[in-house]
Amino acid sequence: MFVRIGGVPHHVVAEGSGPVCVLSAGLALSWFDWDPVVPLLAPHRTVVRFDRPGHGLSGPARVPPSAAGEAHRVAAVLDALGADGPATVVGHSIAGFHAEAFARLHPARTAAVVLVDSSVEEHATTPAAPALRTALTRAAGGALGALGLPAALGPSARRAVVRLSRTGGGDPAPAGLVRRCYSTSRVLRGALLENTHYRAVAAELLALRAHRPLPPAAPVTVLAGTDGGRRWTARQRGLALELGARFREITPAGHLLMLDRPDAVARAILGDRG
Repeated sequence: MFVRIGGVPHHVVAEGSGPVCVLSAGLALSWFDWDPVVPLLAPHRTVVRFDRPGHGLSGPARVPPSAAGEAHRVAAVLDALGADGPATVVGHSIAGFHAEAFARLHPARTAAVVLVDSSVEEHATTPAAPALRTALTRAAGGALGALGLPAALGPSARRAVVRLSRTGGGDPAPAGLVRRCYSTSRVLRGALLENTHYRAVAAELLALRAHRPLPPAAPVTVLAGTDGGRRWTARQRGLALELGARFREITPAGHLLMLDRPDAVARAILGDRG
């Protein structure tokens, strides 16, 4: 289904029954990257997946991303589905920023937070000239699209990145869906825009931590794949300490934990109860 948020059609998939959990994937990923996890959750949870603007099947982004904007986007998706009760919010990679921001800005709507090999920035500062950065990024995306690079290289680039981000195995996503999403300049432009504003979003989240506490009744879990190396694992552990979260080191697993270890991701979401 599609719901319109901020003038942009958002692709949303909801399935299962029970308390709501929202799954949000990392930079340039799509709703189907959660496919291995969903069958483990659907008997116990109403599982909501959505594509951010410029990702998956959603429309192109109209405005640059922000931590607050992405938190409110999650809330708007839940509103569109009539899900007004507390939800478990799950963020992978850059979407970990969004999940944490949601918990801080919508504490009454947060049942729990699960950060899946989340992005970590301990000392981010907002880069200068954000409007210029946005304009240059849009121009670059348009130029690359006009050259036909997404159609020529997009699906194979997606496959290569997924292979490199796992401990073993290739990309399990259906070939037709990969072509449908990654052959478009829309997805390229969406990924470039999120990457350009990555540090600004991280800096905004650090500011939120200073004056918007996490809801005390909502447990936080940080999952870290060991394939990122000792330094990455240490940073993930530091994030857990910062947030007062439960920390779990998952091995063997790469950055795409939901593909390498869907069982571990599902257990964290279910609170080891199902």
